[in-house]
Amino acid sequence: MTEEIKQATLRWVGDLRFEGTAPGTGTLTIDANNVAAPGPLPTLLLAAAACSASDVVSMIEKMRMGLKSLTVYASGTRREAEPRRLVGIHFIYAVHGEGLDEAKVRRAVALALDKYCSVVHSLAGDMAITHDVVLS
Repeated sequence: MTEEIKQATLRWVGDLRFEGTAPGTGTLTIDANNVAAPGPLPTLLLAAAACSASDVVSMIEKMRMGLKSLTVYASGTRREAEPRRLVGIHFIYAVHGEGLDEAKVRRAVALALDKYCSVVHSLAGDMAITHDVVLS
C-alpha cells in the first residue's frame, strides 16, 4: 500500500504572523496573537471542524436529505501547564434543511468523528472529543 504524502509550507511574515500554503492552493494566514487571523489552536479547531463537516455533508447528500446549511461550532479545552495542548474538543453541528432525519444526521456526525475524520484521528488519543447536533 502506498502512503499519501501531504505537504505544506509556512513562511514568517512579521510579528507572530505566518502565511501557509499547500501545493495548488491559496494562502492561509495564521496569527499567533489571534489579531489579524486565527492563531494555531483556533486553526487546529477549524481544521477538525472542516474535516468532520465535509464527511457529514457527504453522508447527508448520499442519504438524499435536503441539506440547506451546516455550521460547526468548535471549542477546545487547554491544559493549564505546559505544554498547553488541547485536552478536549466539543463540536456543535447546527444542521438546517428539509426532510432531515435526526437519527441519520446524528449517525453521520458520529461516523465522521469516530471513523472518518483524519484530522480528529491525528490528535492525541487521550483527547476527549464530544459533540451535539441541533436540527432546524
